[in-house]
Amino acid sequence: MKELLGLDVEARDLTLLAVCLRGIIVFIVTLVMVRVADKRFLAKLSAFDVILGFLLASMMARAVNGSAAFVPTLLGGFVLVFLHRLVGMIAYHVEWFGRLVKGDARVVVEHGKTNDRVLRALHVSENDLLEELHLNGRLEKVDQVKRAILERNGQISIIPESGR
Repeated sequence: MKELLGLDVEARDLTLLAVCLRGIIVFIVTLVMVRVADKRFLAKLSAFDVILGFLLASMMARAVNGSAAFVPTLLGGFVLVFLHRLVGMIAYHVEWFGRLVKGDARVVVEHGKTNDRVLRALHVSENDLLEELHLNGRLEKVDQVKRAILERNGQISIIPESGR
């Protein structure tokens, strides 16, 4: 097995078979890691979750291409996943920590009036806001919005005025 995976050769000396076998193993192990991670980890895509995704992808790529030790890299991936879960659990139980890690939702429209100060601070243009209203709220104008909130995951949720 050691020879098939090229565990004791330099990355540049890996055979095609070794890279393919590493890829298969890393795929299966990463699938297990993602299943161990929070169920909504890939769906939420908050900054907290994206960081885990980037780090995990980078680490697993190094295991496939041989630029890092194979088994320790896989184990390091599990450590990241468990750290993500631990930080998530703490964020759930400790409100201030949750805001620190996941951010806060911000009201961008209240009763048809945009909060220009918040939009400016978040770098959301009027056109971006209108696009969200059209796509997610099926509304044409801001004055049709009771409330629009830039959620912690970066999406804008829209509550239309009554009767719309």
